[in-house]
Amino acid sequence: MRQKMIYTGIDIIEIDRIAGVQNRFPKRFLEKIYTPGEIFYCRQRAPQLASRFAAKEATMKALGTGIRGIPWRSIEVIRERGKAPTVLLHGPAKRKAEALGIVRFSLSLSHSKNIAIASVIGETTH
Repeated sequence: MRQKMIYTGIDIIEIDRIAGVQNRFPKRFLEKIYTPGEIFYCRQRAPQLASRFAAKEATMKALGTGIRGIPWRSIEVIRERGKAPTVLLHGPAKRKAEALGIVRFSLSLSHSKNIAIASVIGETTH
């Protein structure tokens, strides 16, 4: 019988670093990293972009892949009005989570004036 598992990932990033890349390569950066829904939600705000960037990296760490093998846009951070943000997986990221038996992710995002951080916990049912 398989034991219930918890997979974790955490990431921290400087907001100015994300703002700088966004200023130098606005269209290319946004379209490589973020889904259309994320781009719409963030409205070019660097703190929101940075926290979602950190969430994607934290999710990749929880999946055990780092940034290799999982496209950025296959991890999406969504937030419904009045609810906490959540992770939605697509394509390769979804397949990797299924292979690990992960059925649910918990996501925590935070940022200060200079830093954004994300923590992700993936949970299996058995």
